[in-house]
Amino acid sequence: MLKMRLKRGGKKRQPHYRIVIMESTSARDSRAIQELGFYNPISKEVKLDVPNVVKYLKFGAQPTETVKNLLVKAKVLEA
Repeated sequence: MLKMRLKRGGKKRQPHYRIVIMESTSARDSRAIQELGFYNPISKEVKLDVPNVVKYLKFGAQPTETVKNLLVKAKVLEA
């Protein structure tokens, strides 16, 4: 099953995350199928590749709770 989830990067206490498509059984920081955007929790900055996000949602990719909340705030998904 494909999951839309966060992949961590950055230094200690300065995280930033990439929003990626991965197989649900793979490790958090392993190789992603595709990167769809990023999220910086410190500055609250979110950038998304909306056409690809919609494409993978139509393919049946399941977003995690955090990614789902980010997509609702970006008005890609409805609550």
